[in-house]
Amino acid sequence: MRRLQAFDFFGSRRIWFAVSVAAILAGMVTLALPGFGLQLGIDFVGGSLLEARFERTDVTTSEVREASGAAGLGRTDYPEGLRRPPTLPGAQRAFDETQRSAVEDTLRDKIGEFELIQFEGIAGVIGAELTRKAFLAVAVAAALMLLYITVRFEFRFGVAAVIALLHDVALTVGIFSLLRREVNSSFVAAILTVVGYSINDTIVVFDRIRETSGPAHGPGDFGPLVNRSISETLRRTINTSVTTLLAIGAVYVFGGRTTRDFALALIIGVTTGTYSSVFIATSIWAMWRERSEAAHTHGASGNAATSAADRAAGEPVAAAVANQTTGAGKASTAGGGGARTAASRQSGQGKRKRRRR
Repeated sequence: MRRLQAFDFFGSRRIWFAVSVAAILAGMVTLALPGFGLQLGIDFVGGSLLEARFERTDVTTSEVREASGAAGLGRTDYPEGLRRPPTLPGAQRAFDETQRSAVEDTLRDKIGEFELIQFEGIAGVIGAELTRKAFLAVAVAAALMLLYITVRFEFRFGVAAVIALLHDVALTVGIFSLLRREVNSSFVAAILTVVGYSINDTIVVFDRIRETSGPAHGPGDFGPLVNRSISETLRRTINTSVTTLLAIGAVYVFGGRTTRDFALALIIGVTTGTYSSVFIATSIWAMWRERSEAAHTHGASGNAATSAADRAAGEPVAAAVANQTTGAGKASTAGGGGARTAASRQSGQGKRKRRRR
């Protein structure tokens, strides 16, 4: 732990940025590859889900596909391998109780007796509405967090935290695409939970940065400030994440099938959230702050240099004006003396004329 606390988190930021970018790009590639991509459940695409457990243990995918075709299910989706005991995900279109009874009868005739585990149907309009609301929920959550952090801390903190949140969501979606796990309403709930958990970790680190970067710190290099703040909160961050992962891991291992994908999304999100709080959000803020202060310092230096140049250019002008004023004074004095001499001469000539008379 001591070695980890002495680690230069900010100095190695380029490595972690490269790792995150590579992981996000890999997830985007899997979204476009055939056979991968998000496996949207009926919550998003609409349709009907018929899940059954057959008494036979040797049921194959081809048998289920043939039986569902004979039942008139239309387009159906199946996993690569049937679970043990095998289950049947049904057609991607909604049908009523009469059609459901006909499908069940066909499956019993073609394959054998089974236990109905789950049946649900969602209209396509509801699925589209849920998709829109899922994106809207994430966007509104990010906007409100940005507003809160801006008011509570500063705007740079808020932007860095939101970027880290989007980073966590992108990684979670990419890993689900790679693992080909089903994306349903539980996945959306897990994403929103991850957003809240990740922002909590980030705010803890940001709060320590704010406390450390008081008047005593002053402007300058923010790398040591970030490293010190992360080191002081690292033990708490790791302990909180590990205890959370232990609880979620228990749900994933011992919980039912319906909660397993939800728990998996939480495991991925908590892990990426802890990573982004330490290596991504703080580094983004420090880089932005350093560049802002460098630009401010450069602007202040430019203004000071301009003022000094203006003062230097103004001094010769003032001297020239002073010289002109002095010269004009001398000329006025000389002119005044000449006028007095001429007047004295005229006065003397007048006196001599009077004497002759």
